[in-house]
Amino acid sequence: MQLKKIITPLTVCKIDNVKDINFNGKFVFVGKTETEISLVCETEYTPINTIEREDGWLGFGIVGQLDFSLIGIIAKISDILAKQNIGIFVISTYDTDYVLVKSQNYDKALKSLETAGYQIID
Repeated sequence: MQLKKIITPLTVCKIDNVKDINFNGKFVFVGKTETEISLVCETEYTPINTIEREDGWLGFGIVGQLDFSLIGIIAKISDILAKQNIGIFVISTYDTDYVLVKSQNYDKALKSLETAGYQIID
């Protein structure tokens, strides 16, 4: 399985209003529930008025469109990284999944996944 690097610094935050989101970046993900609006975006495009925010994330995406019948893809990646004491933040879209890790763990995460047989691409 191929994993494509996301080397642009990302921020995970909570916001009050979707009107504050700048959709000009290459990576923007919004999740809304009855209790919050979560945003993951390139750090440079993070709204000024966040409720909470955590900077310093990098990530990778699973290359290709994943069929909904596939089972355990994130579980396997999560298990490999958990064994290295690396926490993750997962984003799922209609086509694929993305895994974010804190920047200080990024190289270790990629090396661990590569050792486990994943192909890392730029």
